[in-house]
Amino acid sequence: MDALDVLETWRQVLTVDFLRYFLAAGPFYLLFWVWRPGPLRKRRIQAQEPDRRQVASDLAYSLSTILIFSWIGLALVYSQQAGLTRIYVDAAERGPAYLWTSLGLAILLHDAYFYWTHRLLHWKPLYRRVHHVHHRSTSPTPWSAYAFHPVEALIQAGIYVLVVFAIPMHPLALALFLIYMIVRNVVGHLGFEIWPRGFARHRWTRWHLTPTHHDLHHRWGKGNYGLYFGFWDDWLGTTRPDYAAAQTAAVANESLVA
Repeated sequence: MDALDVLETWRQVLTVDFLRYFLAAGPFYLLFWVWRPGPLRKRRIQAQEPDRRQVASDLAYSLSTILIFSWIGLALVYSQQAGLTRIYVDAAERGPAYLWTSLGLAILLHDAYFYWTHRLLHWKPLYRRVHHVHHRSTSPTPWSAYAFHPVEALIQAGIYVLVVFAIPMHPLALALFLIYMIVRNVVGHLGFEIWPRGFARHRWTRWHLTPTHHDLHHRWGKGNYGLYFGFWDDWLGTTRPDYAAAQTAAVANESLVA
């Protein structure tokens, strides 16, 4: 294995990880936090504005997270080349139906993985030493999405490893999964409610988590541990009782999170 080839491969992986983060977080930040037109301004979840120093800290930790993710990505590239992963390159091998099914399986697996690792990170010894870095942002912004302590970054990177070794994935399905992951993560830290009134109450939509859901978690530091869906929080009784009301209030510009 030539060192220059490894460095070039790592540069490519790092570039993709960097762009995936900044092309997702950047536009959302510019739209909601810089331009912030009137209709969006009214959707602010919290009255408290984030501290500029905290935003700078979130960016710094996000860069370290991207670096760690790139190292994991580099290892997975060579694992795939060695035939150790379950990635397949011929789409016809399993057909389009399976491609979309595998994407759904990866999303569901990540939702479960995140819930349980998130609960673990709230265990007091890990919270004090690791997860508190992410919770410094009590009023999150899109830049908070990757603001992890290096240990937490490694834990979060574990889903990449789990997916490519557990689920046969075509590169297209894997790419769509990574895009879905970062967009949902950024939206969860948006600080503005984008869904309509009653979205968190309606029986057909309440399972799909809103920005208010994770914003409450950042504000109070407990409850609402889910990432994409509310299944695990509902099943285990960790959905905050003020969630639905807070989501409705954010839409009505009557913030309950002062």
